[in-house]
Amino acid sequence: MKYISRSLEPVIKKAFRQFPAICLTGPRQSGKTTILKHTFPRLSYISLEQPDIRASAASDPRGFLDLLPQPAILDEIQNAPDLLSYIKAIIDSKRETSGQFILTGSQNLMMMEKISETLAGRTAVLHLLPLSGREIRKRPGFPLPWERKKAISSKRPYSLERFWRSLLRGGFPELSAKPKMDAPLWLSSFTQTYLERDVRLLRQNGDLTLFRSFMRILAARSGQLCNFTDIGRDLGIATNTVKSWISVLETCHLVTILRPFSANIGKRLVKSPKIYFTDTGLLCHLVGLREPGHAAAGPMAGVIFETAVIVEVMKSLLHRGRIPHLYFWRTSNGLEVDLIIEQEGNLIPIEIKSSSTPRPEMAKSILSFRKDFKGRPHPGYVVHPGENLLPLGGGVKALPFHML
Repeated sequence: MKYISRSLEPVIKKAFRQFPAICLTGPRQSGKTTILKHTFPRLSYISLEQPDIRASAASDPRGFLDLLPQPAILDEIQNAPDLLSYIKAIIDSKRETSGQFILTGSQNLMMMEKISETLAGRTAVLHLLPLSGREIRKRPGFPLPWERKKAISSKRPYSLERFWRSLLRGGFPELSAKPKMDAPLWLSSFTQTYLERDVRLLRQNGDLTLFRSFMRILAARSGQLCNFTDIGRDLGIATNTVKSWISVLETCHLVTILRPFSANIGKRLVKSPKIYFTDTGLLCHLVGLREPGHAAAGPMAGVIFETAVIVEVMKSLLHRGRIPHLYFWRTSNGLEVDLIIEQEGNLIPIEIKSSSTPRPEMAKSILSFRKDFKGRPHPGYVVHPGENLLPLGGGVKALPFHML
């Protein structure tokens, strides 16, 4: 399979030179093993997914590590969490030596609890999600619009049909590297495999059929204010179960929770979060969309495009080794800005519109937000799937998605 360069490569190399260990998390099939084998081809590699290796590590962790040539990559470390205490001892015996271990895992919460207990201060924690748009287009170092010192032309070969097809396909590396692969079949297999492995492991959940229904309902409500009680009522399960299952999806990096931005500005703001899937292909698969025309013209078009924008920003920051501070803003009287990015002391407001024809009235909520937060906001953007970069007044620009 052809290798696709990732924005995280220079960050991983830098962390390897500076920290005794690296912990790389991300969903299954996001390319964690591939990027590590490409970046460090001479390092020892052990997969703890294999039952015999996992059993060996569990029965004699000290002996297992003594026989392991270092530095080493230990893939899916959550399968052998007892190794972490012994890894800590090895690191502490030569504390000044960087690049001793690289650990990967697809279950963020479970693994990070163990990492926090044993390797605090000894490891750099990095995250790898499916491919961002800039990685798919072979521009992994492409800066975000508000980071650029010079304007970049928005003119490029463009096709709305091709754009929506790319959203249906999503960003998992295997689908990008193999354009002829049947995306719905791959995503169906991925979902089933994920359910069998991670859901059972994390929750010991026996009713996978009900969990599949839960995922489809959550996908259909993506981008809406999350009402746990309503979801539970639709499925006939308790509210606490809904929260627990959402936690499972978040733990496995399949959804991200966008929380409301709040500050003391004298307005009543909503407090409920929003939930977005971290891959548009998986979102479209769960709601049953297969054709670009149906996705672009259907009732989910706005949510799919909104997901694409939010996740692109999130990936762009995560894949540079940064923790994204992303929010939405919504007042009780209905004013809303889809995405607020808190970055380097600035608040960058972004409205997301699936129409390819941006209009000045689309900037109304951004102007209201900027008025409430004088001194902090960066000039805002209305991101759209069209071709043109346009001023909309008040310092707000209409920004084509491909420039994001």
